[in-house]
Amino acid sequence: MPDDRAHASDTPAAALALEGLPPYPFPNPTALEPPPEWERLRSQCPVARIELASGDEALLLTRYDDVRAMLSDPRFSRQLDADDASRVSDSEDGGVFSRPSAAAGEAADTDEPVASMLGGPGHRRWRQLVGKAFTVKRVQALRPGMEQLAEQLITEMVEAGAPADIGPALGFPLPVFVICDLLGVPRDDRDRFARWSDTMLNMTRFTQDEIDRSGREFSEYMTELVAAKRSAPGDDLLSDLAADMSAIELVMTGQGLLIAGHETTANMIGKMVAMLLADREHRWERLLADPSLVPSAVEEALRFDANPGFGMPRYISEETVVGGTTVPRGTTVVCSMAAGNRDLDAFDGAGDMDLARRPNPHLAFGVGPHSCVGQQLARVELQTVLEVLLRRLPTLELVGDAADLRARQGLIVGGIDRVLVRW
Repeated sequence: MPDDRAHASDTPAAALALEGLPPYPFPNPTALEPPPEWERLRSQCPVARIELASGDEALLLTRYDDVRAMLSDPRFSRQLDADDASRVSDSEDGGVFSRPSAAAGEAADTDEPVASMLGGPGHRRWRQLVGKAFTVKRVQALRPGMEQLAEQLITEMVEAGAPADIGPALGFPLPVFVICDLLGVPRDDRDRFARWSDTMLNMTRFTQDEIDRSGREFSEYMTELVAAKRSAPGDDLLSDLAADMSAIELVMTGQGLLIAGHETTANMIGKMVAMLLADREHRWERLLADPSLVPSAVEEALRFDANPGFGMPRYISEETVVGGTTVPRGTTVVCSMAAGNRDLDAFDGAGDMDLARRPNPHLAFGVGPHSCVGQQLARVELQTVLEVLLRRLPTLELVGDAADLRARQGLIVGGIDRVLVRW
């Protein structure tokens, strides 16, 4: 295929030139279709100026190689707390990347050096400690319990009758229960986690007062829980980490894992089911005929996801060259992993969903020092849900047209408002 993109980034002027300053994120034509801007920018303007919800300016990367290179570079941080960094959210605090958590603010008041968790040697130490709970071996040991939970949730969904919304029936409770059990957090508090998570991941949906109130509640909850774990350890991750982390480090870790451990996976379950049922004959029925494709189908759903949310920002702490463009110090760069995952230079037939695609080096979990620490857990959860759904509800289908599905709005993470199904 001819590549008309080779000269687009030869000069900074060419790379940064764009008519107007488009608001970002770009709207999806439908919940399952990518914004047309991705393809246009990859071919014409791979390092593009954009306007964030805050009104601040940033640069957007849409090519696979550029996104991968930026995310892999340990020099650049995802924490946008520098004075000249762009704010992602329209809220006064600038959003979750600008203010990691209420606990971080408390740590600053007590001079506790938890900021080191966010980058450099401190971050590597944190990943080594937490990563022990998310090794392939340990996550695979959780699979039988996940299968039992998926069976139970699907049974309850069937008993309630069709149509059902796959999100609240299955997509949300399963990863919430799994991460709660892993951390040693009561399952009954799951609705509170959802509210706290949404406000912390705000882009345009919540007021600053709502965000502050939720942040305080979440921090107080985790502080009490951590104190209980330290005084009476149990068989859970927070208890295991208590000997190696301070109380505030544990609070921040618990908050981060609770949000990351359920929000994106819960949304991805709904999106994955919608993708497969949107072309039922060629996708869902192919998996019914060959369930061995489930692992590769999950990876392809992650790559093919056109509605992942904001992407991953980076703060450029020193002048660098990206995509042939010189980017000055103090610039905020947004890496669109989903746009990179649709790059024809990286994936043959990138615009097609190939359930047997191998290898599949997609960017959905990021790469480099800040890649998703729980990606193995997410993979097993998605595989388990899909395997059980195929076995229990082979006649599953969407209610209505896939084109009518509505993308979730106003949060850093993407999703679909409702995925109604019947069987």
